[in-house]
Amino acid sequence: MGKYTITVLPGDGIGTEVTEQATRILQVIGDQYGHTFTFHRALVGLAAIQAEGAPISDATIALCEQSDAILLGAVGGIPQPDAKIKPEQALFRLRKGFQFFANLRPVRTHQALLNASTIKPEVLQGTDLIVARELTGGLYYGHLEPSVPSKPSEIRQTAQGYEAIDTLLYTEAEIERILRVAFDIARGRRKKVTSVDKANVLSSSVLWRRVANRVASDYPDVTFEHLLVDACAMHLIRHPSTFDVIVTENLFGDILTDEASMLAGSMGMLPSASLGTRRTAHGIFGLYEPIHGSAPDIAGQDKANPIASILSAAMLLRHSLGLNREAEAIEAAVEQCINAGYRTEDLREEGKEVVGTKEMGRHIADAITRIPV
Repeated sequence: MGKYTITVLPGDGIGTEVTEQATRILQVIGDQYGHTFTFHRALVGLAAIQAEGAPISDATIALCEQSDAILLGAVGGIPQPDAKIKPEQALFRLRKGFQFFANLRPVRTHQALLNASTIKPEVLQGTDLIVARELTGGLYYGHLEPSVPSKPSEIRQTAQGYEAIDTLLYTEAEIERILRVAFDIARGRRKKVTSVDKANVLSSSVLWRRVANRVASDYPDVTFEHLLVDACAMHLIRHPSTFDVIVTENLFGDILTDEASMLAGSMGMLPSASLGTRRTAHGIFGLYEPIHGSAPDIAGQDKANPIASILSAAMLLRHSLGLNREAEAIEAAVEQCINAGYRTEDLREEGKEVVGTKEMGRHIADAITRIPV
């Protein structure tokens, strides 16, 4: 019997819809297993800009600091490249401020969903991998510190016209800590790590590979390989079941996991956990969110797939609250509903029942209540 506090940041677009179902599932878990979850809701992203003038307020950051974990929906709307204040800046502040350097994105195919992908079922069979993406360095962070000359990220005018620059910077310490996370995860899985870089071109990747070789020597029981990012993109489609743990830098991880979501049939199936080193009384403090965006084109239409958000809640239970049995119950309930033939619009399949966001949440909640405690 435990009491836990979770800060919920629904955000924009379908973020509000999918987090509603994720918190619904957590409440059912609380009822079934005797836990009390207190949810503190706050604005983030475009919703926060419109109401509070910033992508995320200091008050919301303070609320996050006082919680056991953060559950986030999605941020953003129709892209506004020239906007001075962008919804995505909330994510950068959360990640950098709480040092959520390890972004874990599991990708697992479901037998009943093999036909949902455009890839042949025999290729997908047995795919079960996890991507450990470095989250607080690389290209995405030059623009956060424009006053630092060594990390420029800007568009500037020259006599020949406009030019743009972004800076990809990694330190040895940043690389080592995400690699060690990947190797530790692999020891609890199939003991294989694939380090992805672009060492034939980028200096940052040369350093990445150098550090990876050193770290790998501390894990002689784990099979280790290097793979260039373009080759990895190809092999993810050609033989995805050969991967176990993939570890890579920020930009590569972002792109490769969007690609890998198609192995599972839809981005609506992939959860994520962003973890650092801070511990609470129950586990590792973390931020949990589906990998998909705010999808403004379907917002408010009850079409969004809530499974990624619900599975993110399961990761929250496992990593931040230490509730493995409860996390497994959510995952089993999702599997049961998929096997029963329920599909959201993104997974539409002939002969299967298409349901809305709320109804999918209800079916998963009902399935949890039927799982023996």
